[in-house]
Amino acid sequence: MISLCFLFIVLLHQFLGAVCSVLTVGDLAVLEGGSVTVPCHYNPQYTQHVKYCCQGSLREFCTSLARTDDPGSAPPGKGRAMIADDPSQHVFTVTMRELKEADSGWYWCAVEVGGIWSADSTASLYISVIHGISVVNSMVSGEEGGNVTVQCLYSEKHRESDKRWCRSGHMSSCLVTDSTGTFSSRSVLILDDRLDTVTVTMRRLEMRDAGWYWCGAGQQQVTVHVSVTAKPTTTSFLASTLLHTVSPINNAAFICCKGSNLQQRRFLSNKGWTKQKLNSRCVRCCV
Repeated sequence: MISLCFLFIVLLHQFLGAVCSVLTVGDLAVLEGGSVTVPCHYNPQYTQHVKYCCQGSLREFCTSLARTDDPGSAPPGKGRAMIADDPSQHVFTVTMRELKEADSGWYWCAVEVGGIWSADSTASLYISVIHGISVVNSMVSGEEGGNVTVQCLYSEKHRESDKRWCRSGHMSSCLVTDSTGTFSSRSVLILDDRLDTVTVTMRRLEMRDAGWYWCGAGQQQVTVHVSVTAKPTTTSFLASTLLHTVSPINNAAFICCKGSNLQQRRFLSNKGWTKQKLNSRCVRCCV
């Protein structure tokens, strides 16, 4: 009987706490050395309540990382977490910087409900901190003759590694950064900031540059597809003659040009010249 009573109290405790719902994103994967920002949404009636974030498998025993009522309350070694509340949007965000592999685990967004019988409202997510490399945009496109830029992100482990840009299926095409973290040629520029990002710029694109490529750091690599669109062609007219004549009627200014573009023809003389009235303005006329 006592055990049933205890179970009822526990369930009631959890039910009352659930009245204030907190929602957050699903599980996340972050490169080691990088940062992550987690949005936590709450009900409007809890705008004035304290919000906090903690780490641990069980919310009841988790380690507090940051609180809105005491931003400097993070324990030693956990000062890489910051919390900010936006009451107008009913959301608070938790930002964690310089993540290590050991930081992988369960995290909790929480709102203090208060009261002995009311559990704090929480939402959990699992954050995995991993080694490797990723790309900001795996599908990029540029215009023929123009440039296209690819940003590849890598984990802390690969800061000192050479970075490579290769055409998939052509190992001999790999371009590798030098000791300063750069590579430069007429068609490709690679810049490594030696923190977490390598930027590849393909210059003077040609149609044959379209295809699959990959960014590499250490033994890790990530694929990127580059599309090249044809440069728009515009019909160019070569000026064969440029004459400024005066019409005997109303002294109207004309430009006369000879050509076959029917859209240009307004008046046709016996010599095959096109006369175009230009409201007393002399402008360039092309065939």
